[in-house]
Amino acid sequence: MGRILAAAAAFALLSTSSVLAQTADNHANDVLLEYGQCGVGAFCLGGCDPINSFSLNSCVPAPVCKSADYKFDNLDSIQPNTEYLGDVSEAKWVSSGQPEQFEDNVLLTLSETGKSSSGTLLASTSYVWYGKVSARMKSSRGKGVITAFILMSDVKDEIDFEFVGTDLQTAQSNYYFQGIPDYDNGDNLTVKSSTFDNYHTYELDWTPTQLTWSVDNTVLRTLKRSETWNTTTNQYHYPQTPARVQLSLWPAGSPRNGEGTIAWAGGLVDWNAPDAARFGYYYSMISDISVDCYPTPDGANKTGDNAYVYNAKSGTNESVAITDDNTILKSLLGSGTNMDADYPKEEESETAESPAPTSEIATVPGLTGAGPGTNGHRGNDGSDNTVAETDGSGTSSSPGSSSSGVGGFSQGTTDTQRSEASLPKEKGLQSSIFAALVAVLGLLVL
Repeated sequence: MGRILAAAAAFALLSTSSVLAQTADNHANDVLLEYGQCGVGAFCLGGCDPINSFSLNSCVPAPVCKSADYKFDNLDSIQPNTEYLGDVSEAKWVSSGQPEQFEDNVLLTLSETGKSSSGTLLASTSYVWYGKVSARMKSSRGKGVITAFILMSDVKDEIDFEFVGTDLQTAQSNYYFQGIPDYDNGDNLTVKSSTFDNYHTYELDWTPTQLTWSVDNTVLRTLKRSETWNTTTNQYHYPQTPARVQLSLWPAGSPRNGEGTIAWAGGLVDWNAPDAARFGYYYSMISDISVDCYPTPDGANKTGDNAYVYNAKSGTNESVAITDDNTILKSLLGSGTNMDADYPKEEESETAESPAPTSEIATVPGLTGAGPGTNGHRGNDGSDNTVAETDGSGTSSSPGSSSSGVGGFSQGTTDTQRSEASLPKEKGLQSSIFAALVAVLGLLVL
């Protein structure tokens, strides 16, 4: 009888431990959802959503606008999102997917497998809070393939040029306020010659009162802020918060997307089409980008010159402040509330009785597992899985070269990125479960 009671007690302990572990997992998921885009690392850098994160200061402060002309005769100004920590002096652009060098262009690639299977994204490390931004570029071509040149703010204000690969005479213009879909905001702009075969200069001229879309120095669309008043919310649904410059190539024609998105993109991506068959990927070409920053808006809350931060959850222009806050993380374990978080030092792990644990927290969107461990490798797999940079030699006779790996980005919302992050399990609960199993097995043997 005593053995039966002991076994019952051990089983109860096992059941309780399992319930507690499940409760911890559910709580971890709740915390993750609360944090929105920001947990740690790259999730808290460019593109971090302050409104849906745990607090407004969870996101790392955003570097202020810097006027510059960017050439792409090499890839030195581009840093993969597995390495970028917020230092704009080290990188002018951050990438996911697989950018490649070809002559005096950076290629954005889209492959069926490998690093660019979700496409390639190039995003500025500095933000623009009103200004004139232009890109000299060629779009991609083909069913299901979308090229984009946009301004995207952290609260999802957005200004777009988009190019559907089956319509090479059109640039689609669009804008959003805080990501709210409004199907009346889009307008098709006619381009005089092929967007794939010829370079064109696409320009967004954005002021607090007016926005224009231009192609080859000709204004094709004008939007006035006064035209965007929304009587339901009593707000101007006009893009009005600091934004990153983003250029991307992505597979809207993926079978994972909805029927409407696939139809808009001209159908499913054809991996036997000439470009994909010849080079192993689709591509678009970016020759150069120009950013001309406009003066700080009248009435802005300005106490410094280094960073943009949000001080209210309204996500409007009045909630933005310019400060001298730091924009650089110590490591990919950091966040806006703990900028100095770092990995254990290598000498500490060498003297410890057991190896220093690698982080189990996802630190980079699009990658599973942890950020770099103490030996420079990504946690748990024992191999170097950081995104390799190309040599920038430009000696390839065809546009770039394909390679395998893991990567990707989300166009627009980032719910899938949030779901990929994981939090450490409670070690105490795991030990309790193990002890209970041992107890049950021991009693059964008796």
